[in-house]
Amino acid sequence: MNRRKFIFGAAGVGLASAFILKPGDGGASYSPYFKGLNNELVANGPYKPSLLIDLDKLDRNIDHLLHDMRKQLAYRVVTKSLPSPGLLDYTMKKSGTNKLMIFHQPFLSHIAERFPGTDTLMGKPMPVKSAAIFYEKFSNTSGFNPARQLQWLIDSRQRLTQYQDLAQQLHVKMRINLEIDVGLHRGGFQEPAALNTLLDQILADPEHLEFAGIMGYDPHVVKLPKMIKSAETAYAESQSTYQGFLDLLKNNYPHIRMQSLCLNGAGSPTVALHKAKTVINDMSAGSCLVKPTDFDIPTLQDFSPAAYIATPVLKKYEFTSIPSIESFKGFFNWWDPNTRQSFFIYGGKWMATYESPQGLQDSGLYGSSTNQQMVNGSKSIDLKVDDHIFLRPDQSEFVFLQFGDILAVRGGKIIDQWPILNQ
Repeated sequence: MNRRKFIFGAAGVGLASAFILKPGDGGASYSPYFKGLNNELVANGPYKPSLLIDLDKLDRNIDHLLHDMRKQLAYRVVTKSLPSPGLLDYTMKKSGTNKLMIFHQPFLSHIAERFPGTDTLMGKPMPVKSAAIFYEKFSNTSGFNPARQLQWLIDSRQRLTQYQDLAQQLHVKMRINLEIDVGLHRGGFQEPAALNTLLDQILADPEHLEFAGIMGYDPHVVKLPKMIKSAETAYAESQSTYQGFLDLLKNNYPHIRMQSLCLNGAGSPTVALHKAKTVINDMSAGSCLVKPTDFDIPTLQDFSPAAYIATPVLKKYEFTSIPSIESFKGFFNWWDPNTRQSFFIYGGKWMATYESPQGLQDSGLYGSSTNQQMVNGSKSIDLKVDDHIFLRPDQSEFVFLQFGDILAVRGGKIIDQWPILNQ
């Protein structure tokens, strides 16, 4: 082969490879579902970034969560995943539970006033100063009784002693739930024998302390790579670990009524496993009911996304132009058809994924903004100024708190607005 043929041949291969790598048009118009939501927001929306909850989808998710649940399992709603009094009230009524798991002291104070009939369990060990602030601010005018309705989570002998000292100072009684490590290794007691000393300490001071149960969180069982361990094996091991703590209670403290204890576990990733077979009697979940993208996992395949961010389009351009490299505008728009339109939206940089219209993407060259994010799309996307772009949150516990009142939607229509929990 002569040199000229080699050069032209190599150039041809390179050109062909370039066209293979060239992005295709990924854009499309609204689906009928999101077209309807956009029409509703254009007519009746607040024209600012908003968090929407589809109540029809939420209803189906609640029904699926409760379907075939074992009779000994009580359902506990995780407040950080549904951080709105209106949303919590709706979920508790729909699911028929008064049990809540709380992870934030201001939320606890608000819940004690807003929902005085609830059974509350702290989902993480709180600094004793946080507990002191709760009691300092607490007023029993609502009827909430912490001595009967609140369980503090304890993960060490030191923390138990701190809480006991606080209970004695305040002349109150505290219900204590002990955190155990069933394989997540994020804290809690690892060996059943470690509970002996704490239980002896709790039982020796019935005026100020009461043993309420144990809690073991197990989301790791569905997140381990299969090549390391299957979900089934990891779940069986976590259950065996949990059972070891229960055996210690039965053997060493036979006078404790096991039926009266809160034996909490699960979480959205593992609710399906606990519904089939479990040693716990109290199951917590929240995120699965709205299903942000972080929960697109096999064990939740039957749940549907029920939460969306909607934000208006402020500006539209028929091209993408990057500051200081405007001369490359033609090349960028030719190379990637998904950059041939630019939309500047109200807000941005959320922990979320573009959902509709299909094919929207951030501009890696322009950079991100929490004020006016540039979003690119192809000519196949039919968006106008004042239309809305829809995103799915990656999680609910933090993202939901960024938008003010939640818009409750049923049948594609806004039917209510729910404030978020006080922070």
